[in-house]
Amino acid sequence: MTNEPKHDYLLDASGLLCPEPIMMLHNAVRDVAEGQVIKMISTDPSTQRDLNRFCEFLGHELLFEMEADGTFYFWLKKV
Repeated sequence: MTNEPKHDYLLDASGLLCPEPIMMLHNAVRDVAEGQVIKMISTDPSTQRDLNRFCEFLGHELLFEMEADGTFYFWLKKV
């Protein structure tokens, strides 16, 4: 992909189903510093809903999201 936002950490949860992608994201957030960006890749459509709720509940910022060929990409900033 071209022109994608920069990221500090890549989390590839492809092939995993709910709740595993969000559980992995929760662990990844612990591994990065405040202000850093996590790029998450998922093939589970429910991740879209779950990630938005995750950000709302914990106060992190969803910077950008996109979908291409059944794969979902998210850029999340740890706040």
